[in-house]
Amino acid sequence: QVQLVESGGGLVQAGGSLRLSCAASGSIFRVNNMGWYRQAPGKQRELVASITSGTTPVYADSVKGRFTISRDNAKNTVSLQMSSLKPEDTAVYYCNAAIIPRGAGFTSLGFWGQGTQVTVSS
Repeated sequence: QVQLVESGGGLVQAGGSLRLSCAASGSIFRVNNMGWYRQAPGKQRELVASITSGTTPVYADSVKGRFTISRDNAKNTVSLQMSSLKPEDTAVYYCNAAIIPRGAGFTSLGFWGQGTQVTVSS
């Protein structure tokens, strides 16, 4: 069984910083891409940032220069450092990973964390 467990999030004033972390655990053969998505009330879930196993990052235009994604391949973790937060960053943030479970051939499956709330007050 594979699961993603998130930590971090909370309430912060505009201009502040928060750090989200996500750990993949269970029977894992390989973790490929990892990333963070967010979903604000009444809006679709959107990609915030992703990072390959080779640590090449991709960012949404709205967070470039403010957010930094990183990962530790040895620990199967991914983090999102968020700075200069704005009220429009308020959303539930979800960790996502493409994982090949052990004993499941070589098919990469998508897994989601439970979500963590980030609220930025003005």
